[in-house]
Amino acid sequence: MKLNDGPFVAMKDGRKTVEIRLFDEKRRAVKVGDHITFTRVSNPGEKIFVVVEELLRYDSFAAMLDELPMIAFGYPDDYDKNVFMNEIYKIYTPEEEIKFGVLGIRIKIV
Repeated sequence: MKLNDGPFVAMKDGRKTVEIRLFDEKRRAVKVGDHITFTRVSNPGEKIFVVVEELLRYDSFAAMLDELPMIAFGYPDDYDKNVFMNEIYKIYTPEEEIKFGVLGIRIKIV
């Protein structure tokens, strides 16, 4: 899976423990115990290897953000959730969110 610079660095530093994705066909195949390689978009040679610890299923990004602390996504707990939602909607559309739902992938670096 690919990650932009900010999320990649936060994951590499151990600050980001939950990756957000749509619960699309590709993500429906992810299982607890799976290994995932995250690749940095700006430098595809840079990778992070993780194991899936837990899968967190939500109907919407808002529902996920209501339940999980911002620190799980690599942000300070007082980070504005509305700003974060706007960042998410630059990647995924509200139509995709409605169609697929949302998956939080709790990871641990290996």
